[in-house]
Amino acid sequence: MTHFSKTCYSEDKLMKPFILFASAAIALLPAASQAATAKLSAIEYIAKAGASDMYEINASKLVLAETQDDQLKSFAQMMVDDHTKSTSDVVAAAQADGITPGAPKLMPKQASMIAELKRANGPARDKLYKRQQLMAHQEALTIQKGYATSGDKPNLKAAAATIVPVVTRHLTELKQMTAS
Repeated sequence: MTHFSKTCYSEDKLMKPFILFASAAIALLPAASQAATAKLSAIEYIAKAGASDMYEINASKLVLAETQDDQLKSFAQMMVDDHTKSTSDVVAAAQADGITPGAPKLMPKQASMIAELKRANGPARDKLYKRQQLMAHQEALTIQKGYATSGDKPNLKAAAATIVPVVTRHLTELKQMTAS
């Protein structure tokens, strides 16, 4: 058996193709994620951006009502202000592109996250909020970047491009808060 494994199926011969396949798959993940986002129609983009903003605003208002953390209060208020503005910007851009957007609606995942925040209290809520915000902002950044790059309506595409640095700043602040 030792002779067989050394001559026909050495670990090196089996591992090289596996490592190459795994490396290629990992390298394609960001492109696949971006490609899925890049294919958003204007209507899909408006719905996803609106839901994202609505989640940010609602989650932040919950935290503002109870947190004792001044840094988190400041961040949550910035979320309410910035995401209210981005919703307004997307609606104005959609209208300029001849689209009348409907009212934003939370996606089921976002509604679940809001419910989870409502069940938490005090420092546990603050910690959960930060964790959710990191995830939500990473998703929002993917949506905004994707549409800014490959959107099908010029005014919406421009609005997405102006939102990207705002979401990037939010992510930077979140990472600093969670690191401390």
